[in-house]
Amino acid sequence: MALTVTLLNSVYLRGRRCRHKILHPLLGPLFSDSVSKLYSSYRRPGSQPETKPSWQSIDFSFKKGIDVLKTQLSMLKKETKDYLVGPGGKPFNHYLLEQTRVLWEFRSQEDLNKWVISSDVEIGGKSEVYLKLGRNNQAALLYGNLNTEVPRDGETKYSGYCSMRAKLPVGSFARKKYYDWSNFNSLYLRVRGDGRPWMVNIYTDPYFSHQKDDLYNYFMFTRGGPYWEEIKIPFSKFFLSSRGRVQDDQHPIWLDKVSTLGFTIGDKVDGPFQLEIDFIGLLNDRAHTEEFAYEMYEKNPPA
Repeated sequence: MALTVTLLNSVYLRGRRCRHKILHPLLGPLFSDSVSKLYSSYRRPGSQPETKPSWQSIDFSFKKGIDVLKTQLSMLKKETKDYLVGPGGKPFNHYLLEQTRVLWEFRSQEDLNKWVISSDVEIGGKSEVYLKLGRNNQAALLYGNLNTEVPRDGETKYSGYCSMRAKLPVGSFARKKYYDWSNFNSLYLRVRGDGRPWMVNIYTDPYFSHQKDDLYNYFMFTRGGPYWEEIKIPFSKFFLSSRGRVQDDQHPIWLDKVSTLGFTIGDKVDGPFQLEIDFIGLLNDRAHTEEFAYEMYEKNPPA
């Protein structure tokens, strides 16, 4: 009898999770933030348990729902129109001949709102990071102070990092979208750093993977000084760090399934840092023919 009750509870909870995955992306924009609380079981330590029924926490505004629905339908209309025109809303012949593309440029606060910053404060660290427009509103200035002091929680062993990450692209009705960079072979940036190394991160969501996201890294060394630096990074230079190995023919970087891009500093040196970014773009360098940048070794070479 106890086994039967356990199985029934397991099926019930699994069914609730399935309904959440299906209904929440569709109904989420129409409700307030209370919907997220409805499906969340997390409770801060020391807080009193919620006695109010979860269904009473839903705050639905009819006017807000109509406005959000109109916005989502207009986004869906634009996506359909772009899809009929061609990849990315461009004619197919223009897409094939495209050699450069600017992904992000920083000229206003709206451009900065497309990015999020984070630091080791999330795990109890003491690093600080800020993001603002540079001089004459012509670049993004990422600055702060790195602190490698480890939190005294008995669990954390390393600390001292700050990062900047682009927000995930979202389509109409909260559908997850991806960047398609398969028509290019290099990442192109115009930056001005302070001489400290930065890690450029590319997150992909491959078709066949045991992990949700694959993370590719490249160490970008800034030279410091008052002059801008233009950096070209071939995609073959990125290291597949999420699996602890380099990318190869069996594990290539999925450029048509890129979810986001980010920058991280964590060189274990306490003190201030800053990085200015003018723009981030893509380049199809026809002169670059390298397909793989790392030396490979045979596991069982013939005798």
